[in-house]
Amino acid sequence: MLDGVMLLWFLLTAASLLFVAVDIRAMPESPVLKWGFVLLTAYTGVVGAFLYVLGCREPLPGLHERYVAARWRQALGSTMHCVAGDGIGILAGAVLSGAFGISGLAEVALEYILGFAFGWTIFQALFMRDMAGGSYRRALTSTFVSDLLSMNLLMAGMVPTVMALRARIPAAADPTTPSFWFVMSMGLLVGFLFAYPMNWWLVAHHLKHGMMTVRPAGAAAAAGHAHRVGMDMTPQAAPAMRMDGGAKPWPPVPVMALLSFLALAAGIVIALQLQRM
Repeated sequence: MLDGVMLLWFLLTAASLLFVAVDIRAMPESPVLKWGFVLLTAYTGVVGAFLYVLGCREPLPGLHERYVAARWRQALGSTMHCVAGDGIGILAGAVLSGAFGISGLAEVALEYILGFAFGWTIFQALFMRDMAGGSYRRALTSTFVSDLLSMNLLMAGMVPTVMALRARIPAAADPTTPSFWFVMSMGLLVGFLFAYPMNWWLVAHHLKHGMMTVRPAGAAAAAGHAHRVGMDMTPQAAPAMRMDGGAKPWPPVPVMALLSFLALAAGIVIALQLQRM
């Protein structure tokens, strides 16, 4: 039964990934977010494709800016960006843990470190440094807290899910088996759901970006939109990350950081208990 479920999952994932990878090329979205949706679909299969269609795919030519302006779509783009980038490091940590027999808290720590390091330094700061005036150092500073809070919630949902499924699915800790990749997909999917509320809060306070619209200058002018060369980011379509100053968010960032670490700790404790069962 489980083998049939996994086979169906992988077949749907392959079809969904092909659809998103081809279709998103024509969308006026930021290149990094295009890659993000492709990666998210690779992790979460048909769910990722559904979120792409519902949250990013332009319904009619020229409507992308207005379409992605909705707060829930902005939060979707922010969460997707987090899971796509951090997920690469998390999967790398899980593969290394399986290959070298690392388990328990050490495995969680390795996945957390690699996930956060890749998501923060590459997918957030490096790819989005233009939003920080082209300064990579400034981008690192401005994205550290937002990616940390989002990563904590991602791991809080993912780790217990993975441990619970591993306790019931044979060979799920072995990266050479389909079970491993199925379980990690389920873990990242649940982690996405956990991270979404935090990303809503981050986007609402302009501490993290959401969806964006990128059009060639000629296309933007023809559509009647204000634009910059190579990038059109209207305030409605993509709230800018707050670099300095601005109204203080509520609850304050330290409070949200504390809550995120409490959620992470609770997730790890539950996961370790499940592993001992």
